[in-house]
Amino acid sequence: MTTPPGDGAALTRIQANWLARHERRLLIWLCSKMPASVTPDKLTALGMVGALLVFVGYVASNLSTAWLLLTLAGYAVQWFGDSMDGSLARFRKIERPSYGYFIDHSCDGLANLMIVAGIGLSPFVTMDIAMVALAGYLLMSVHAFLSARVTGELRLSYVAAGPTELRLMLIAMTVAMLIVGPGRDHIGPVPAFDTFVGAIAAILITLFVVQTAIIGRRLAVLEKR
Repeated sequence: MTTPPGDGAALTRIQANWLARHERRLLIWLCSKMPASVTPDKLTALGMVGALLVFVGYVASNLSTAWLLLTLAGYAVQWFGDSMDGSLARFRKIERPSYGYFIDHSCDGLANLMIVAGIGLSPFVTMDIAMVALAGYLLMSVHAFLSARVTGELRLSYVAAGPTELRLMLIAMTVAMLIVGPGRDHIGPVPAFDTFVGAIAAILITLFVVQTAIIGRRLAVLEKR
């Protein structure tokens, strides 16, 4: 449970992605091993460092694809910091709901900007396609925060996929970039990495439209009653 700023009612976290159960067990185990000197704020900062490493690795891949190894390491660091900060606060029962809600989601937005901008500045994906994908992510963020306000539910996954599954897809894409190299990813006339990122963008935008219609219908029925 977490509480958004300015709202006295607690939010129900809904996370039903494929890996959620196993990931939760791993995070609880990691929390039990964290020394007292490690705090949720330090883990949040670590997550931002991870996002910066991802960005630098993608941009530097213009010089050598070997820099993508830094990107892969960055994804691991970013997952650890981003997933562990709230988990550790809940494990130690030291939550600061409004502060945590605000800082965590603000950092998520900045981290995702760095990651997607890095993809767009790499030699593998054009910036316009990357920015459409970022727009799709931001639309889904808007939907999640609006839904949390009007329904009291903070949904962290859709169609059985959440942030961890999305990271794994981007990691798989990055591994493919490392293997294939720039300029050799075409399937016929179609650039494969642009197509992959464009498909993610299309899915996110479609989800926004569909989920907005679902929540809108649900609210209309409730208000008629």
